[in-house]
Amino acid sequence: MRLAEALAARADLQRRIEQLRSRITGNARYQEGEEPAEDAAALLVEADAALDQLRDLIRRINTTNSRVDLGADGTMTDALATRDVLRMRHSLLTDAATAASGTDQGFMRQMRSELRQFAALPVAELRARADDVARQLRELDGRIQQANWGHDLDE
Repeated sequence: MRLAEALAARADLQRRIEQLRSRITGNARYQEGEEPAEDAAALLVEADAALDQLRDLIRRINTTNSRVDLGADGTMTDALATRDVLRMRHSLLTDAATAASGTDQGFMRQMRSELRQFAALPVAELRARADDVARQLRELDGRIQQANWGHDLDE
């Protein structure tokens, strides 16, 4: 199994577990004289098995990620950490630029007697930095995706 396939399987298992959670909580109680639509205990057993599968799959993915070498980006684990930080940095820069530009607050002076507001941060520079971070993120994500399809999952 390729690493990318394992990641898709992990996402499917996570969705399945959330569906089971919803079904369990929806059938955990019922009124006297009624029967629950599903057996909550059986659903709980099914969820436990799915969680065990998820744990094993995550362990295998993490083991694989720690051995996959992406050259200048380090291991896959290193690249994933870098990607997470790049996403956070991009969000921070775009939020700061939006706040400094005032477009998120809708403040417009109605009269000349109202106080003017000024940007405390250079909006154009922040947006340029955010664009550069977005480019770095796209490039890194492409290398990560390529590695996901190019490596087998460890056993």
